Amino acid sequence: MQKIIDELTLIVRDYHGKMIEIPSSVFYDKPNSLKWSKLEILGHLIDSAQNNLRRFICAQYESVPPWIVYHQDIWVAANDYQSAIREELVQLWRLMNERVISVLKTMDEKYYTRLVNTGKDTVQYHSVLALADDYVQHMKHHLNQIMPTSFNT
Repeated sequence: MQKIIDELTLIVRDYHGKMIEIPSSVFYDKPNSLKWSKLEILGHLIDSAQNNLRRFICAQYESVPPWIVYHQDIWVAANDYQSAIREELVQLWRLMNERVISVLKTMDEKYYTRLVNTGKDTVQYHSVLALADDYVQHMKHHLNQIMPTSFNT
């Protein structure tokens, strides 16, 4: 888990400033009506942080594996990220990820193997450790969409 925490910490530190430097016009541009803008991708990363934060916390106290599903298109639309203020979303992304880092840092390792059900229509169990690793990989994938060639994924 420490490797995951360290990587996430570096990403948040390095990419917070890099995102601030991207012109707003680039963030708001939508390739087409079916594709997310960079701002909506950033919003998606915030949603992902919220859902995973809940998974990491609930897995520590619920007696049965928590069932926490994320319907990404609904969340992005409901949050209306396309109309949001870019600087506020960049700040929220940083703050949410600092919270995720804090929870992972203080989590007792006995919870790393706890399971969480993330399946929408079927049961899909993942350990907390696997979810944390996937969270970082998922973030890197989407940061590459915001800032191409940021990571070799």
